[in-house]
Amino acid sequence: MFESLSDRLSDVFGRLTKKGALTDSDVAEAMREVRLALLEADVALPVVKDFVAAVKEKAIGQDVIRSVTPGQMVVKIVHDHLVEVLGGAGDSDIDLNAPAPVPIMMVGLQGSGKTTTTGKIAYRLTNRDKKKVLMASLDTRRPAAQEQLKVLGEQAGVATLPIIAGQNPVDIAKRAMTAAKLQGYDVVILDTAGRLHIDEALMQEIEAVKRETNPHEVMLVADSLTGQDAVTVAKQFHDRIGLTGIALTRVDGDGRGGAALSMRAVTGVPLKLMGLGEKLDALEVFHADRIANRILGMGDIVSLVEKAAETIDQQEAEKMAAKLAKGKFDLDDLSQQLKQMRKMGGMQGMLAMLPGVAKMKDQLAKANIDDKAIKRQEAIISSMTPKERKNPQIIQAKRKIRIANGSGTSVQDVNKLLKQHQQMADMMKRMAKLGKKGLMRGGLGALFGGSGGMPPGGFGGPGGGFPPGGLK
Repeated sequence: MFESLSDRLSDVFGRLTKKGALTDSDVAEAMREVRLALLEADVALPVVKDFVAAVKEKAIGQDVIRSVTPGQMVVKIVHDHLVEVLGGAGDSDIDLNAPAPVPIMMVGLQGSGKTTTTGKIAYRLTNRDKKKVLMASLDTRRPAAQEQLKVLGEQAGVATLPIIAGQNPVDIAKRAMTAAKLQGYDVVILDTAGRLHIDEALMQEIEAVKRETNPHEVMLVADSLTGQDAVTVAKQFHDRIGLTGIALTRVDGDGRGGAALSMRAVTGVPLKLMGLGEKLDALEVFHADRIANRILGMGDIVSLVEKAAETIDQQEAEKMAAKLAKGKFDLDDLSQQLKQMRKMGGMQGMLAMLPGVAKMKDQLAKANIDDKAIKRQEAIISSMTPKERKNPQIIQAKRKIRIANGSGTSVQDVNKLLKQHQQMADMMKRMAKLGKKGLMRGGLGALFGGSGGMPPGGFGGPGGGFPPGGLK
């Protein structure tokens, strides 16, 4: 998301920050390019006008022109205003600060990903927040809609309200709230019906459910790929129903991001969640300051660390740490590392959160980073016997041919994997020998054999060990 906008703004501010001093015309030219970049990103015209006017007013002030780093000052002004437009630096997660069971009503058009998002929120609340969640489908019109939520509930390990044929949405909502109170649930998520477009019958049905359940959160699920149509839908729902938050879906497929930048400004409703894929854990809290950092190529280390904390199995991590302390690192360990990388969004997902990556696009393109390489390497390791994974040195020519055939790869791919594993294993042995004190005295040069702090072959170089199998 925001890929095209980030590219354009990186170019604009890259040129600006290289100048030792700025004139009013330099700032005016930069603001013209920012305006074009925002329009190309499908941001609503009134939002673009207000944004550029506000930034220009601050950026042409004498404090900026006389600043030691005027270009950086302009970037900071744009960053701060982006945060403001996106919703401020406050927390934007789902609000559960209400007596249990807390009702959350999900609304939106048909096909926006409402039912899937309901399952994702339930999964998140159950696993991250340790809440007891009940889901209920109020969609009696779309064929198999209630069965779809039931299947999602089974996949997520979350309870769904039993289906009773013939009940209307208000009766289902009443039954869900009663069941939640009697059975001690913390949260009830009500998945309302959608339509291909907003109509009076849809609004009246949602209003009736809202009156009956008095939801603490009314979440609109909007498809980011629909651009300004999503903004229009949000405004219509908010004017009629009164939204408390917005969840944007298919964010991973939207390179422009105009809907996100326009929604808060047009409706005043906070963006709270982003859907980044089909899997149940592919849901992120929308942090305005972190998104602004990503747009301006500053990275998002905090989200990367949080994602790692959520996906890492603590027991497995402790086992791995104990093995590494002894200098042991076999192909089973490498397989675990590859799976962990994939859970965190693959190389592309991780790189998108690192600062300065936008400026390295040419180098990354030449390195040909391919997330499919991780899956190929996992396939190669899976084609090995347990004995081969524990003792890679026994893998000779005939075994390599069998492994390559079994994984649908080539012997060359198998050789590359074995070489990368050997380099990593050697590194782990050095770490075990040096220990903490040795590493502190000798620095990275001691670890990498005096190669100036670089692993054998360099990062991503010929035979380089970083990322394991990520560079092809």
